[in-house]
Amino acid sequence: MDIHEYQAKEILRDNGIPVPPGRVTKDPNDAVNIAKDYGDTVVVKAQVHSGGRGKAGGVKLAGTSDEVFAAADQILGLTISGHTVKEVLITPAEDIDSEAYLGILIDRESQSPVVMVCSEGGVDIEEVAERSPESIKKLIVDPRQGLLHHQAYGLAGALYNDPSLVKQATVIIKQLYQAFVTSGASMIEINPLISTPTGEVKAIDAKMSVDNSELFKYPSIEAYRDVASEPWAETMAREAGLSYVKLDGNVGCCVNGAGLAMATMDLVKYYGGEPANFLDIGGSSNPQKVVTALQIITSDPNVEVILFNIFGGITRCDDVAKGIIEALGQLEIEAPIIIRLTGTNEEEGLKILSAEGMSAFTSMDEVVEKAVSETSN
Repeated sequence: MDIHEYQAKEILRDNGIPVPPGRVTKDPNDAVNIAKDYGDTVVVKAQVHSGGRGKAGGVKLAGTSDEVFAAADQILGLTISGHTVKEVLITPAEDIDSEAYLGILIDRESQSPVVMVCSEGGVDIEEVAERSPESIKKLIVDPRQGLLHHQAYGLAGALYNDPSLVKQATVIIKQLYQAFVTSGASMIEINPLISTPTGEVKAIDAKMSVDNSELFKYPSIEAYRDVASEPWAETMAREAGLSYVKLDGNVGCCVNGAGLAMATMDLVKYYGGEPANFLDIGGSSNPQKVVTALQIITSDPNVEVILFNIFGGITRCDDVAKGIIEALGQLEIEAPIIIRLTGTNEEEGLKILSAEGMSAFTSMDEVVEKAVSETSN
């Protein structure tokens, strides 16, 4: 789950990190009133679950009431990476002496948090990694010990030479790590982390993603969920108890079990195709889940073929077959459906499909190869 910048900043504040004040609004007139509390110049920032807001015109400086109104009016309703801006954050403009990057995420190889710092902030860290990877310093943290003071001090020293700035940054790095481990975050970053001409270190932008499987532990974080900003398919999948991740391919995948789903996507790639999604219907024997899964898959205009790969255990093949037939009666599905059914109630499932003029494979390789052959790849 992604959260908005202003929400991430609230979490940073709660952990003691210096963050400029700010308030959100959906109304340009209210933006003007908020700006009056913040001095001569403010920044009007789009609040969407997307990067690249500045390049898309979603971040503007404003020095007068007319400029604040115009900026808010222009940004509200703007579409950035497919997301419509419904709120803007008004925050005071800061005098900036230097910009740095500070982020924490999970390193899959070590299965541990990794803290990353870079003295070049205010730009996409991916761009920096391509251009000058040596400028990014990384530290893998032993989760049993946590981030130690001397480790944070070493990272801060990679950002600043001034002892006062190093001292402040050391504290902020430790506080950010605390925020990371106490919120179920999978990624948290400050970009940029600035130093001011008066010698202060502040976080003036923040981004945070939370592992959905961790949310039950953190109801206060769950409360930050902005359903209106989430893709319709993800919301529908979550409410139906399906695990769904949209990808960029054209082979729609409906599978039971996360391991089988990942193996299916690997096989799609092996045969020259590109999976359009990860979708695990789980172990429930419920035909309606299959109907919902097909609604989600067919909502993606890139899908050219739909691949079912079902290994019946708790999930019964006849229930999956019933769900497919129900969906065909309810939805307008133009893409061909290629099916593999094997396992619990396999024969009953095949009979249900056969009665409707449909057939199914029992070989995983054959069904995937057939599905890929139906695409324009």
